[in-house]
This record gives sequence, C-alpha cells and structure tokens, in this order.
Amino acid sequence: METSEIVVGLDIGTTKVSAVVGEIDADGITILGVGNVPCRGLRKGVVSNIDWTVRAIAEAIEAAQTMAGVEIRTVYAGVAGSHIRCQQSDGVAAVSGGEVTRVDVERVLEGARAIPVDADRQILHVLPREFMVDNQDGIRDPVGMSGVRLGVKVNLITAATSCVQNVVRCAERCGLTVADVVLEPLASAEAVLSEDEKEIGVAIIDIGGGTTDLLLYVDGGIAHASVIPAGGNNVTADIAAGLRTPMGEAERLKRNAGCALGRMVGDEEEIEVPGVGGHMPRKAARRVLSDIIEPRVEEIFAVIRKRIEDTGMLEQLSAGAVITGGGVLMEGMTEFAEEILGMPVRLGVPVGVRGITQLVAGPQYATGVGLVQYGANALAQARALTPVALDVGHVGHAGRGEGRREKIRERESRREIVEEMPIEKRSSGRFWNWLRAAF
Repeated sequence: METSEIVVGLDIGTTKVSAVVGEIDADGITILGVGNVPCRGLRKGVVSNIDWTVRAIAEAIEAAQTMAGVEIRTVYAGVAGSHIRCQQSDGVAAVSGGEVTRVDVERVLEGARAIPVDADRQILHVLPREFMVDNQDGIRDPVGMSGVRLGVKVNLITAATSCVQNVVRCAERCGLTVADVVLEPLASAEAVLSEDEKEIGVAIIDIGGGTTDLLLYVDGGIAHASVIPAGGNNVTADIAAGLRTPMGEAERLKRNAGCALGRMVGDEEEIEVPGVGGHMPRKAARRVLSDIIEPRVEEIFAVIRKRIEDTGMLEQLSAGAVITGGGVLMEGMTEFAEEILGMPVRLGVPVGVRGITQLVAGPQYATGVGLVQYGANALAQARALTPVALDVGHVGHAGRGEGRREKIRERESRREIVEEMPIEKRSSGRFWNWLRAAF
C-alpha cells in the first residue's frame, strides 16, 4: 500500500459508544485516537432512543477526531442484539476459464446468499466455511485451482432490517456515512483471536452491557453464531436491588470491588455502599456483593455452555474459549468460566495494532479495534478485486484476446508519447542555450 488510509470503527453498545480511529498503511494498523462516551439510547443491543444515541455518537466522534487530528466522515458500525440469526446455505457456480478466479469466488458466494429470507430481515454476512472444486472438498482458498465446478458451504448471518436501519440512521444524523454494518462478535474475533485458535477450534464470548455474543470457529471458519439477551447490565441491576443503591453506584461497585467467584473474597473485606433517596452510606461485607454477582454470572455461562452443546461442537473447541467485552472486567471471571464451560479460558484483549495501544488495551475495546481491522481487510479485498474487475470489463466488451490487444495498444501509445517528450525538451533546451550565447 503506497498511501495510508483512515478507517474508523464505531461500536454502538448498550452502555457506551466507542469510536476508534486507525491509520492503514503498508506496515499495518496504527491507532490514532479513541472516543468513549456513556450511552443510554440502546436496550439489549437495539436502539431504543434515537436522540440519546445520536448525541452519544456525536460526542464519541468529536472526542476521537480531537485526539486523532483527522476529520471523520465514514465509519464501520457494529450491530448486535437478540435479533441476530445464523443459518447455513450453499452455492454452486461454473468456473469460467478452467481456473478459479476471485470473480468466480464472488459469484458462488452471491449464489449462496440467494435464498429466501423474511421481508423484515436482511443478510449481513456470507461467511464461507469451505469450498469445493469439482470433487475435492475442504478447500479454504480456491483461487488459482483448476476445475470446472466451484461449490461453497456458508453461514449466513441475518438481522432485523429495522434494527440495522436505526443504527445507520443514527450515524447519518451525525453527518457520517456507514461503509458497512458488521456483526460485533465477528469484529471482536478479528481483534483478539489468533489464526491458530481459529484453526483448532475456539469459542469467542463477548459479554457486553445488554447482550452476550457467542461465535464458534471450527477448522478455521465460523461454524455458529448466536446472541444471549443478558449481560453486564443484569449484574448491575441485581446489585442495585440487593444492596439498595442507585444503578450508577451499583455499576461502580461492580467495576471496583466485584468478584464473580465468591471463594476468592476474604471474609474480613468490606465495601462502602452509598444510600439511595438521602440515606447515609453504610458498610457491607464484600462477600455479600460477590454472592449477588455469582448466580447471575453462573446463569450466563450456563446458557453459553448449553448453546455450545446444542451445536454438537463442544469436543471440537480444542483451544477453549476467549472471553472479551466490558462485562468480563470483574475479578474471577476467567476462573469461573473455566469451571462452568469445562475448557481453557483466557481473557481477550486487542492485538495486532500499533500506536497509542494503551488506550485500547482493555477487552471493552475489542469490538472497536476489530471494526477497524475489518475495515482494513475490506479495503484490501476491494483493492485485490479492482484489477480483476478491469480485466473482466475488457473481456466482456471485446473478448479475452481482443482485451489484451487493446491493453497492449494503449501501453504502446503511452510509451510513444513519453519517449517523444524528452526529445522535445532537449531540442528546445539547446536552442535557448545557443540564443543566450549568441546575444
């Protein structure tokens, strides 16, 4: 890549809006700025108040612009919520020239997505699991292979059209153009997973404020995606009710003193619980706070394990699970997840970026950084398809051989012009030198 480009990821979550600005160049992705603003305009990942959401997006974009020193006009927006669905499909296409090209791959993917969906739903992503060339299956990238028939098995991610349009409308009311709408756990996977983990099988669990997103990778491809309508806000609500404290103070207690595993808390540890409605603050054992948190976290991880078991892929997740998102910042989350899921679990933080990485080092920024990486990959794919599209345009107008001849004639004519220009410059230069010497 000769020039750098700016890509912005916009993570519109239930509790916050994050804007991450990245610069894409030949060396990779450099994080230039971050904007992080609380948001109350969403409920369980779905926009419930347009004005509040627009205000939060505008503030996050303004903060990111100020830090990065660039003007933001185009963003890659994340979408989540319990309306997300995953279904399998397949497609078949004939290979045009005896060798599979990028155009053939795009055509077979278009065929795989040509299935009937409900009128109120739209297809977000077509995620290939494997390709087949003639009778050979299990192929990751078929480009360059010889054959006459190309097939593909894909997972289609669909979403409610109204929910996607509300996200786009909120961004557009802030003067932004949405380049693409991306499934949030897919973006998080871009930021925190390694290729080895995807290869041997891994589950990524993104625990946000309103939802918990689950994505399963098997044999290098996405095998399952689902959303659980519970997250960190449910834990906060339990704390507020159990300790009789405002929601804001309950969130602060959860972040600063919360522990998901009760036996990790000492009996003598105490916390100060602010009162509500004018009541004075009071002291309480930290174990009481943990006893409120633990059942809700156990419920979330139990539902996740049940979802994984229902897919029949539990034994294929050799790399275990990676937990990320703002809901995993409590102490003891990794250890508790290992107990309930019965597999190795690690905390997922964004990797593979440079710049001011200390600002995006937490799991709560995995989606924002992943959206930047998704945008960078999309730009690279578009750039790879551009010369192919030009070649196809020549073939479509004048046939393959005639298209090549036209290109050769264009190059020769350009070369003749270039070669003639220096001669004119040199001859005119000699004339003026002789003129100055003579007079």
